[in-house]
Amino acid sequence: MIRKLRCYMLLLMLPAFSAFAQNGSISGNVKMSDNTPVTQASIIVKGTTIGTTTDEKGSYLIKSIKAGSYVIVASGVGVEKREQSVTVTAGSVATIDFVLSESSALLQEVNVSAFKTKNTTIVAKMPLADLENPQVYNSVPAELIKEQGIVNYDDAFRNVPGISRTWESTGREGDGGAYFALRGFDAQPSLTNGVPGLTNGNLDIANVEEIQVIKGPSATLFGGTTYSYGGLINTITKKPIFDNFSGELAYNIGSFNLHRVSVDVNTPLSKTEKIAFRLNTAYHTEESFQDAGFKKSFFIAPSLAWEVNDRLSFTVMAEILSEKRAVAPVFFHTDRANPLPFTSIESLNLNPKLSFTDDDLTTKNPRLNFQAQAVYKISDQWQSQTILSGGSTKSEGIYSYIYDDENPSDEYFDLSFHVADYNMKTIDIQQNFNGDFKIGGLRNRLLIGLDYYHRNAVDKGSGYGVGRRVTPQGEIGGDVIVDEDGNFVREEAPIPLTRSAVDALVGPTGEVLSDIVNSTASVYVSDVISFMPQFSAMVSLRADHFDSNGDRSNPDDDNTQFSISPKLGLQYQPVLNKVSVFANYMNAFVNVEPRAVYDEETLEPTGEVRSYKPEHANQFEFGVKTNLSERFSATASYYTIKVSDRVVDSPAGNGLQTGAIRSKGFEIDLNARLVQGLELIAGFSHNSNKVVEPNPENSTDFYNEVGRASGGQGPSDQVNLWATYRFSSGILKNLGVGIGGNYASKYRVVDNSVTGTFDLPSYTLLNGSVFYNATKYRVNVSVNNITDEQYYIGYWSVNPQKQRNFTATVAYKF
Repeated sequence: MIRKLRCYMLLLMLPAFSAFAQNGSISGNVKMSDNTPVTQASIIVKGTTIGTTTDEKGSYLIKSIKAGSYVIVASGVGVEKREQSVTVTAGSVATIDFVLSESSALLQEVNVSAFKTKNTTIVAKMPLADLENPQVYNSVPAELIKEQGIVNYDDAFRNVPGISRTWESTGREGDGGAYFALRGFDAQPSLTNGVPGLTNGNLDIANVEEIQVIKGPSATLFGGTTYSYGGLINTITKKPIFDNFSGELAYNIGSFNLHRVSVDVNTPLSKTEKIAFRLNTAYHTEESFQDAGFKKSFFIAPSLAWEVNDRLSFTVMAEILSEKRAVAPVFFHTDRANPLPFTSIESLNLNPKLSFTDDDLTTKNPRLNFQAQAVYKISDQWQSQTILSGGSTKSEGIYSYIYDDENPSDEYFDLSFHVADYNMKTIDIQQNFNGDFKIGGLRNRLLIGLDYYHRNAVDKGSGYGVGRRVTPQGEIGGDVIVDEDGNFVREEAPIPLTRSAVDALVGPTGEVLSDIVNSTASVYVSDVISFMPQFSAMVSLRADHFDSNGDRSNPDDDNTQFSISPKLGLQYQPVLNKVSVFANYMNAFVNVEPRAVYDEETLEPTGEVRSYKPEHANQFEFGVKTNLSERFSATASYYTIKVSDRVVDSPAGNGLQTGAIRSKGFEIDLNARLVQGLELIAGFSHNSNKVVEPNPENSTDFYNEVGRASGGQGPSDQVNLWATYRFSSGILKNLGVGIGGNYASKYRVVDNSVTGTFDLPSYTLLNGSVFYNATKYRVNVSVNNITDEQYYIGYWSVNPQKQRNFTATVAYKF
């Protein structure tokens, strides 16, 4: 009986075996033109519903396909769709690979979406999907920047939770770019395509493909040459496209006599080889919202890409900026030593329309950045990336600031002037090896990197001189001269606001002659170990040797410092490719320069020089990331960062390395496609920054008191929101409307027991745009600060911001 049943079952299964024998499979790999894998690409058998998506290595497999001829379609967000024919034979696997290029829609913007795949490779220096990365980062794509009518690089950050600008670019020596507060600490746009990129002025958006804000201390992979306690700002540039000739010519006009022309042209250079060239350029002129001030800049960025074969590719890029500006001085409403006579914006009564400068007092910030990269596929498991980058930036012209004098009880502030003559040059060489292999059945994605960074800064600027005394309402006085006992001697007449007058003022102060050279050599390793598809761990370590030759004129100020920077991360996906729970420990460090030692009683120099350990920041963070579908993605996290080994001052001015700050908070980032055509970007952040370790008894540094804010931390609470609706059919097809805004809570810019406290008020901004985006042209009108609110930002300062303003754009696409 049992034998009969077996026979019947075998007879019933024969058709299934027969059908299986007539079926085959299709497999392959999908990558970009630079050999990076395309994850989550859609692979469809044309004319059917059969398909799959690629994995982290860009691989795919479609099983049980009947024998026959088919057309396979590969597509993804931000890449060109490709089709290839394939013949499937019974019992075999047909292999079909795809090489995709960036979509020309990135130039033509036929269908703009807030849901753009992030460039995940740079954040981890390896191909790693967002859900697999235990670090938080946000990105602003070029499409969103255009949709909102943004022509200023800094304005793009209104779409990122937890970051705020604390002051605009000053153009001054060394750190003249814009300052931001990120997780309670300083941040500047210091990376370009993941490697150091210099600026002492503004950045132009013409060559921006994406702006990334990488959250948390990030020295393990990016080094200590850039300050990264709260995170890093990375600019990803546009790349050449091999497939077609295309481009865009745009003209912007707006408030404060804004005029801007930009061109983006892409062209293949060979019909037989994959060589392409892309050029982005822009000319920008704009006046200030205040009574004086302007900006004129010319930017050009050529780039070349050559895919020699399927194993070797090269890219070369340069950015050249010529910029001339008249910059309003930063208004420091305290001398940082005496009690504040003003406790609020109302009592300070600063006239926000006054610039306290003149268009004759200009500064120039020319800049050159270049990068060359070679990517070579050593084997199916290993890839090599070699990067050579460098830059040169200058500060030439007038830098001024307003600072309360030693008599804060009166209504006057000192207006000081300085003539800058500063040049900084850098060179950076990186060699990265990426491996993807298994050991003992566990998948390892391994990064091994070497990095050498060299910096030379030459300063030939003048000293500082007080040329005027001003009130916040604009009254003008001269410079008060006092004797050694502080007694009044005379008051000199205020200087006119001309370059010749400033030169005469600072001439007697002499030159600040310095020629400083330092370099850093580093090795770093990072391994992502996948214990199962849902669970992986990231283990990373950097060893960093800092070698400073100091000033070339002083052979006694050389010093070296050695730092270790670890990074650990865990991620678990309870719903594979949909939900990830993560935790991380991250580290950053800053090398501290040696300082002269003074006698604590006589205050005379002892001739000794004191060296210090590097400052260190350590972060612990946990959170959740979701990517439930193309309609919804979100990230929520809680973090705490402690910066230790900070140097504070003793009464004689000797540095004591004992201070510590803790910054903690949480962030929420949300992207949602609510209904067809309606998309939402939203975020919320809360941060608390406090000094947590007491000063030594002999310290006089009252800016480091326990329980007080350390300064420059930004508003505690921030909200960002942007909603867009695009009509996809009917007479209104291609028309879109966007509206949103930002909220920032009260911000304590001064906080200590001696000077007192000063808060900048909270503010709410409302922005909107209307755009029409057709195949061949694009029209946009945007209005910022619709409610005309007067608001302020600051970093121990009070910086008035623009009220209501608009930008109109007309673009032709080809």
